[in-house]
Amino acid sequence: MKTQRNPDGHQNAREQDDLRELQKSHIGPVSRGRLVSLDVFRGITIAGMILVNNAGSEHDVYWPLRHAQWHGWTPTDLVFPFFLFIVGISITLALSGRVEIGGSRADLMVKIAKRSLIIFLLGLIINGFPFFHLPVLRIPGVLQRIAVCYLLASMIFVFTRWKTQAALALALPVVYFLVMTLVAAPGFQAGDLTRPGSLASYVDRLFLAGHIYRKDYDPEGILSTIPAIATTLMGILTGHWLRSRQAELAKAAGMFVAGTAGLVVGWIWNAWFPINKALWTSSYVFFTAGLALLFFAVCYWLIEIQKYRRWAKPFMIFGANALALYVLSTIVGRMMGLWHIDRGNGAPGDLKTFLVDHLFASWLSPINASLFWAIAYVVFWLAVLSVFYRKNIFIKA
Repeated sequence: MKTQRNPDGHQNAREQDDLRELQKSHIGPVSRGRLVSLDVFRGITIAGMILVNNAGSEHDVYWPLRHAQWHGWTPTDLVFPFFLFIVGISITLALSGRVEIGGSRADLMVKIAKRSLIIFLLGLIINGFPFFHLPVLRIPGVLQRIAVCYLLASMIFVFTRWKTQAALALALPVVYFLVMTLVAAPGFQAGDLTRPGSLASYVDRLFLAGHIYRKDYDPEGILSTIPAIATTLMGILTGHWLRSRQAELAKAAGMFVAGTAGLVVGWIWNAWFPINKALWTSSYVFFTAGLALLFFAVCYWLIEIQKYRRWAKPFMIFGANALALYVLSTIVGRMMGLWHIDRGNGAPGDLKTFLVDHLFASWLSPINASLFWAIAYVVFWLAVLSVFYRKNIFIKA
């Protein structure tokens, strides 16, 4: 992890802009062509991730803030693919200049590999914190999948042209669909998409036994990472479109059209290969990429074309330190669970339940108290990161 800071505040305007652009990516340095709308999109996504991950009570949560139980989707199931889609756009904007000037691709891949390793290790630290029971340490995770997708998608970007990238973005979901529906896990029929019966679940049990999220599957497992790479590649293709010489309005229109097409393809494919986040099904790839394109197109139109930016400042702050926000908010949340405090009625509790009880549960229903806690937690981190933002402190891998 690296922290950069402007100690004297006497840089000229261009240097300050460059510093901000350099640090706002959660995957490392970016080009000067960074879009404000992309930073805002990242900020909205990471704020949503913190909101859904930090309910006051895991039992009292409104359905939009829960994952679908298995097949199907909720707004919560859009957060992670949106993030990978953003990673893909960032890859194009960050690496295009370096590839075009003809520098050493080997040196570039070394830097990419180092960042990927750091992000992967941070994911392992989050999984193990605070006790680090290595015999049962979960190996997959959110940051681990981001690291792997970033590494492999970057490699594809560096060594291939956009047509190959487009072909792979289409081919990977098709291949995954064929493998998942035609190859049977031992003891189950081909096409079984249940938690224990899917081929993806079997692969995780075979290679990561004792180190996965549940006994029978992992939502960030090995086989399901293949279509997640396709999600990232679709972001890369969007980055190519953004770098084209088309007018801004034409770019927004193109994203609306492509987003709608992805949405339709995903919805139709759902009939044969149900939308499912844990399996990262091919229908889920197209459906969520379509929604990500539509959502980003709205941000692009509002911010880059209409110049409506005041509303977006909180999300720019979140987007500027997205990696730090995810890691710190997760660790602090875990630490609150370690501070045991009696709830006053003889029931055991911790610091979080104490705060929820005294700040919200005394005047709100349990489900609203849980929601208000999650919102307050997001606002708390906005206040913390606002200080970082004002002082030009940005933490990156």
